[in-house]
Amino acid sequence: MDKNKNNTKTFNFSHLKFIFMMLIMVVVWAFAFPFIKIGLEELSFINLTIMRFFIVCCILPFIILFQKKGFSKLQRKDIIPIFLLGFFGVMVYHLGLNYGEQFISPAAASLIIATIPVQIVILAMIFLKEKISLSKTFGVIIALGGVVIISIWGKAESSLEVEYIFGAISVLIAALMGALYTIFGKKLLNRYNGLSLTVYAMLLGSIGLLPFLNISIIEQVRNMSINGWFAVIFLGAFSTVIGYVLWYIALENKTASEISIFLYAIPVFSTIFSYIIFREEITYMFVFGGILVIAGLAIVNMKSNKKID
Repeated sequence: MDKNKNNTKTFNFSHLKFIFMMLIMVVVWAFAFPFIKIGLEELSFINLTIMRFFIVCCILPFIILFQKKGFSKLQRKDIIPIFLLGFFGVMVYHLGLNYGEQFISPAAASLIIATIPVQIVILAMIFLKEKISLSKTFGVIIALGGVVIISIWGKAESSLEVEYIFGAISVLIAALMGALYTIFGKKLLNRYNGLSLTVYAMLLGSIGLLPFLNISIIEQVRNMSINGWFAVIFLGAFSTVIGYVLWYIALENKTASEISIFLYAIPVFSTIFSYIIFREEITYMFVFGGILVIAGLAIVNMKSNKKID
């Protein structure tokens, strides 16, 4: 990958460290689903998104301050593309997901979100000219099968319930936005390192949330419980800042199709965390689905088990 002079590579690590980094990302993103559920009990889907990125915007200036030397300089020609990347790829993604989760079951939502890796693989072939090997395709199919099993039969009371069709459509739009965030972010990583691009996308994209501000947020925030605040802070600091930074750092070093497969591990961890937090009963089919997801991950990474430069 060609890098310009402004783009200093942030990390240099082995395959083992890469897997560990992806594991951290999967865990913080998996925790997001139960915490979104907690947040939606006290905030509207719009206000939850705004509060989440308010926390993010409080943290990012400190990252810029302490990582000044590792930052790629923001080029004027990229301001609008990065704003669009952040707003549609991150803000619209979360608005769509938060809105949709009000009207469809968690199982249905997770099944729709599970289409992101498939969309990334297809879009990567079209826009990034990535070649997808037969073994990688096989691994993706196996992992997707595991996610389908977990979503439908993984919990004792799982159901693909859709109360309002636009709820399902909004989650599907969110999934598409998530895939596009990866594909077009990969193109910009030719000029920016992962940390820099994430910070710029979050800060510029958050500007797009200003028209959604309304008086209701004051009343809702005033009445938030400790659990509500903990959920919002976790979503902002960990699921967003840490999760998205790690995602783009991974994308610096691997192809979009290679890292997309790790998203299939999120439902596995999310179901486990929901069991711990909400005592939602899981089934033997969850174990079977989890094994398929792990097998798919292993197959995809078998061919790329080499040092990352």
